[in-house]
Amino acid sequence: MTTPANPSNYSIQTRLVISFSILLFVFLGLTSVVLDRAFRNSIEAGASERLQVQIYLLLAAAEFSDGEFYFLGDLREPRFGQLNSGLYGFISRPSLGELWRSESARAFSLLDSEVLRESVQIGETQFSKTMSADNEEYFVLSYGILWEDGISEFNFTVMENAAPYYSEISNFRTSLWSWLGGVALLLLLIQYFLMRWGLSPLHRMARDLKHIETGEKNQLAENYPQELQGVTKNLNVLIETERKQQERYRTTLGDLAHSLKTPLAVIAGVMQTLSKKPGDSDEQLGAVEEQLGRMNQIVSYQLQRAVQSNNSSALARQVLVKPVVEKVLDALAKVYRDKSVSVAKYLDPGALFYGDERDLLEVLGNVLDNAFKYGRGEVSIKTNSRVAYFQGLEIVIEDNGHGISEEKQEFVLQRGARADTLVQGQGIGLAVVTDIVSSYDGTIVVGASGLGGAKITMRFGAPQQTV
Repeated sequence: MTTPANPSNYSIQTRLVISFSILLFVFLGLTSVVLDRAFRNSIEAGASERLQVQIYLLLAAAEFSDGEFYFLGDLREPRFGQLNSGLYGFISRPSLGELWRSESARAFSLLDSEVLRESVQIGETQFSKTMSADNEEYFVLSYGILWEDGISEFNFTVMENAAPYYSEISNFRTSLWSWLGGVALLLLLIQYFLMRWGLSPLHRMARDLKHIETGEKNQLAENYPQELQGVTKNLNVLIETERKQQERYRTTLGDLAHSLKTPLAVIAGVMQTLSKKPGDSDEQLGAVEEQLGRMNQIVSYQLQRAVQSNNSSALARQVLVKPVVEKVLDALAKVYRDKSVSVAKYLDPGALFYGDERDLLEVLGNVLDNAFKYGRGEVSIKTNSRVAYFQGLEIVIEDNGHGISEEKQEFVLQRGARADTLVQGQGIGLAVVTDIVSSYDGTIVVGASGLGGAKITMRFGAPQQTV
C-alpha cells in the first residue's frame, strides 16, 4: 500500500507551482465569469434593440377602427407572416388581454397568457422572458402607447425565440474556455521553466554538496547568486572546521598510539631478556604479558573510536581498492614468509571505496591477517563494484583453514570473542572490522568458504547520486 505524500515534504518548486496554479485558475475563472456575464448582457441588450425595431414596424403599419386593428399592407418583416417563424407580434390591453396577433403566431400558445395583460407605462418599454407551451424560452418586449383618440391604451408586444441567442452564448463560452484553457496551459509551462531557471542555483548547490560528500570536491563554489552567498560561505566554514576537527582527532590519537609504542617495545624487550633466565620470573612475566594485552586493547579501542568519529560525517574520499589490497598483501607476505601462503586475487580495477583509506587498510588488514593466520596456505580475495544483486562495493575474503562453525559465525563478530582460543589473540580484530563497516552503513557476513575454511563478505553501499 502506497503512503500518500506529505504536503510538508513538497519541494519549493512544487509549492510555488501549486500556489501559482491555484492563483491562475481563480483569476481565469473569475475573468471567465465576468466576460460571460458581460457577453450575455450584451446579447440580451441586442435582442431588446432588435425587438424595439419590430415594434416600430408594427406601429407604422397598424390602423385601428371600430375596436379592431388591421394593417393596410404587408409588414416589412416577412417573419411576421410565416407560421411558427419564431417572431410573433401581439396587440393587447391590460383589461381585455389579447386583441391581435400576427400570422406567424396563429399556432403559438403561451405557458402563461398573463404576460399580455401586464400593465406597461405609456411611452416605456418592458423587457422580460417567458416560456411557450412547448417549454421554449422567448424574449418579450412590450411597449405602452396611447392611441390617437387620447383615451385608448394598448400594449404592442413582440416575442422572439431565445434559442439562437443562447446558441451564440454557448459558442462564445466554448471559445472563451478554449482560449482561457490554452492561455492557462501556456502560462503554467512558462512558469514551470521560469521556476526551474530561478531555482537552479539551489539544485546546483545540492549537487555540489553531494560531490563534497563523495569526495569529488572540497568546497562549494563561489559563483552563486547574492542571496545564497552567505549560505555557501557559512557551509564552507563548517566543512573546513569539520575537516580540521577530524584531523585534530586523528593527530591526537596518532600521538597516543605513538606514545604507547615505546612502552610496548620496552616491555617486549624485557620479556625477551627475562625469558632467557631460569624460571624465577614467571610471576613478573605474567604481569608484563597482562599489561601488554591491556595496552593493545586500549590502542585498538581508541582507533575504533576514531573511526566512528570520522565516519559520523559524510565527507568521504574516493579510494581505489586494488592498490590498497596489494599493499596489505605485500606486508602480510613478509610477516608470514615462512608459511608460503598462496593468494588468488580477483580484483575489480575500477572498484572504489567511499571513505578514508586508513579505514579500508584497517578492515583488510584484520580480515586478511586472520585468513593468513588460520588458513592452511591458501587465501582468496575478490572485489566487486555494482554487482547484480548489490549496488556498491563488495569484498569477499576466503581461506582453506578449519573454518568457523555455523553457531559461532555471529559470535566471532563480538568484541573479545574468539573461535579458536588456542591461537594467540585478543578477539578484537573482527569486532573492530564490524564497527568500521557499520559506521559506513555496510554489512559483514561470516560464512563457509568453498576452499574449506571461513568466508568473510563485506559490503559498503555506494553514496546516492543527486538527480
